[in-house]
Amino acid sequence: MTNKKRPARKTGKAVETQVKEPVEAGQEQVEESASIVEEQMMKPLAEVLGQAEKAYAAYMEAERQVSRIYKDNERQVTNAYRRAEQQANSTCQESIAQAMQIRDGAEELARASYQAAREQADRACEEAIAQAIRERDEAIARGWNVREETVEQAWAIYSKIIK
Repeated sequence: MTNKKRPARKTGKAVETQVKEPVEAGQEQVEESASIVEEQMMKPLAEVLGQAEKAYAAYMEAERQVSRIYKDNERQVTNAYRRAEQQANSTCQESIAQAMQIRDGAEELARASYQAAREQADRACEEAIAQAIRERDEAIARGWNVREETVEQAWAIYSKIIK
């Protein structure tokens, strides 16, 4: 501690000044020590506050990053859904086109089969008609022959009776 001495006056106050001086010096030292302690306390408090501010800023930045990540994830999910929907539509269109081609092919095959069956039926019908006409003609011819023979026999019998 520093002890500052002032020149004493010739009055009785000199003693008083000397007594006050150490008290004032001690008080100054206490105040000085208190301010040093306060400064030292303020430094850690300021550091803690600074760290808290930095931590809060980091927290806010992390929150923004999480928000960005969630938005990015939502965008990616939406894009994936759209791609899946597009692929499903494309696959559906391809399936429809393929089904129509198969139907057209089956229809063409059915037409060809129908045409072949109709031609075969027409040939069978014509053959049946021709066969029926032949059989009719043969039957008529046989009938005519039987008639001719019967008429001849009748005339032969009639001729024998008349003679």
